[in-house]
Amino acid sequence: MKYLNLRDDVKMPSLGFGTWQIEGNNCIEAVCYALETGYTHIDTAQAYNNEEYVGKGIQKAGVNRDSFFLATKVFREEFKDTKTALNSIEKSLKKLQTDYVDLLLVHWPFPEYSVQQLLEPMLIAKERGYTKTIGVSNFTVSHMEEAKNFTDNQVCLNQVEYHPSLSQKPILDWVRDNDWAMTSYSPLGRGEGINNNILKSIGVEHGKSPAQVCLRWHLQQDNVAAIPKSATKKHIQSNFDIFDFDLTQEEMDKIFEISKQENRIVNPDFAPVWDNAKKSA
Repeated sequence: MKYLNLRDDVKMPSLGFGTWQIEGNNCIEAVCYALETGYTHIDTAQAYNNEEYVGKGIQKAGVNRDSFFLATKVFREEFKDTKTALNSIEKSLKKLQTDYVDLLLVHWPFPEYSVQQLLEPMLIAKERGYTKTIGVSNFTVSHMEEAKNFTDNQVCLNQVEYHPSLSQKPILDWVRDNDWAMTSYSPLGRGEGINNNILKSIGVEHGKSPAQVCLRWHLQQDNVAAIPKSATKKHIQSNFDIFDFDLTQEEMDKIFEISKQENRIVNPDFAPVWDNAKKSA
């Protein structure tokens, strides 16, 4: 397993298990099986409405708390004041059946709040030991600059949509220049990792599926982690079986070419004005 160095000597496994849209017993079973398969990084969020089931899946797997990395995210309505945000974090810990998470993230740069309003309770949560590190999600370069300045660069990661058909060059350039990490959500592009002909042809060369090639592409990039999600044992296992081959630089470059499409999938009405990779090239 490859690890990314965050702040305060915290190391994050570069391949994690995402849990978006997995709820109830399916979530319990999927998280349990992921941990049994070998994943040591579990990602969830308040907005996923599954923290309770993630916690139950962890308990069912019977793993020691210090043997895996756990991340969750705080959502919009909880930031109306610091007390509300901290109470919501305490509720998340209770649902997850843990005293702390390894990474706590602001889920979006919600437009009704300043970056300072979003990050102040996160800093307090870190001081209280609720989390080892703090991060953000869906932040633009300008938001990351604000976060860095306000927290004296205690923020260490930005989780964003990233897959072969969406370049995140402005974000990647910035996190590498500022000693942050970037986690890719929807790393397969919700089907792109299965249907793209370039990924298929590279997969044939390695005896791997297009999805496995896509995930390998993520992990061979500096400062990048990926959190694919699946509720089926077959795909949970196959997404993990990506550590026995390497892509050549030529193959990496071919996959990078796909990103010129700029095909963004997640774009809610409250999303920020995204950085344009083409303008930064």
